Amino acid sequence: MSHTAHIRSHRKPRRSASTLAMRAGVAGGVLSTLAVAGASGSANAAEPVTQTLELPTLTADLAAQVAQSADATQQAAASYELRAERDAAAAKAAKEAKADLAEAKKKAAEAKKKAEEAARKEAAERAARATERATLSASVDTGSSASTGSSAGSSTSTSTSTATGSAAAVVSFVQSQVGDAYVSGGTGPNSWDCSGLVQAAFKQVGIDLPRVSQAQSTAGTQVSLSNLQPGDILYWGGAGSAYHVGVYVGDGMFVGAQNPSTGVALKPLSYDPPSGAVRVL
Repeated sequence: MSHTAHIRSHRKPRRSASTLAMRAGVAGGVLSTLAVAGASGSANAAEPVTQTLELPTLTADLAAQVAQSADATQQAAASYELRAERDAAAAKAAKEAKADLAEAKKKAAEAKKKAEEAARKEAAERAARATERATLSASVDTGSSASTGSSAGSSTSTSTSTATGSAAAVVSFVQSQVGDAYVSGGTGPNSWDCSGLVQAAFKQVGIDLPRVSQAQSTAGTQVSLSNLQPGDILYWGGAGSAYHVGVYVGDGMFVGAQNPSTGVALKPLSYDPPSGAVRVL
């Protein structure tokens, strides 16, 4: 026996490896459990904060984006509507312009046609006036011959006698206006209406006649159409309600501003027989 065998050892007995491993496993499990529990607790504690703080923020942003998208859509729709209205207005304006152009062309063609007709009519009137002037010259020559025969003692009717004195001046004035234009309300010097011509003729001899044909038809003494003298005023219609007047120039002829087609013309009484006559001179 060793001399130290009887001395009790002060060292703690060694623990077995299995015991140590078991204890380490238990401790690790406990620590793992605590770690999981801690993590779970931390997650559970943080979750309400996320729900409370982040979710309302996301909802507000989404609402703002939706509102902006709606505004953009509305603006786009308004822009398209305005563009459509402008396009419609432009189409309407183009259509109206086309119609106006067609109407203008039509009116231009009508105006051209009327101008051509007026030119032909004027040429015909000029030819007629030339013929009337020739007839007037022949009438004056015939009147002069008749006047000479009357002085020699041959009897002639008053309707073919040559005007003298004031009557001659009136006749000469109206004859000098043959070929002038007829214009309603015209009082000369190159255009006349019927009463304007008669008034101007008698003004040459100092007689102021009324302006209108109704009054001129009663301005003197009523005379028979079978007893006319040069310078007598002829009227058409009733005395006091005449619608036309002229001046008798002798030899069955009269001068009057007839109408726009003939102007001032020399015509036979048979052309348009008058209703009556008045003698002012």
